[in-house]
Amino acid sequence: MSNPDSFINEVNEEVRRDRLFGLFKRYGWIAALVVLLVVGGAAYNEWRKAQDRAEAEAFGDAVIAALEIDAREARVAALGAIEAEGGRAAVLHLLKAAEAQVAGDRAAAIAALSVLEGDASLPATYRQIAALKRVVVGGAEIPLDEREAVLAGLAQPGQALRPLALEQMALLRIEEGAPEAALDILRDLLEEADVTPGLRQRASQLIVALEGIHGTG
Repeated sequence: MSNPDSFINEVNEEVRRDRLFGLFKRYGWIAALVVLLVVGGAAYNEWRKAQDRAEAEAFGDAVIAALEIDAREARVAALGAIEAEGGRAAVLHLLKAAEAQVAGDRAAAIAALSVLEGDASLPATYRQIAALKRVVVGGAEIPLDEREAVLAGLAQPGQALRPLALEQMALLRIEEGAPEAALDILRDLLEEADVTPGLRQRASQLIVALEGIHGTG
């Protein structure tokens, strides 16, 4: 004679299996859809990564090919023919400005940098680089108060270009005939944690020169 408890357990197990089978028939398509979405999403992400990588490589190849052209006019034309958006477009503007500067066309360089600086659709970092570069390239052609305002914004604590902006502010103080103020800025600059070795060397040399000329310590 069979054990009643065992019989009941078998019946309960059958009921559970029937319920699970019924649930699977009713909702199994959801599980299948979830699996398809997960697999499809992973495949799409891999495809996008491959696309982004291919686009980046194509952009880099086009830029290198343009820069290898000997004639400056043809080199600039080749850079202008490259299609790009976002950060890559910003890189092209910086390269065009550099080409104009090398050719001695300061107005064209400033114009290219101004376009980049004023394009709100581009990443802020590139716009800040363009602003700093425009002040450096423009020099005395840009009003002193405008240069002061640009550099003051870039020199705020936490800004990526703060050390370079401080260097330029020190040069502005020298231009204004205020060597003591320039020295204060340069000494503050040397206290910054993220000063590059090259910038540190330039600041130290300028401090020595100013102290030697004006007899300050």
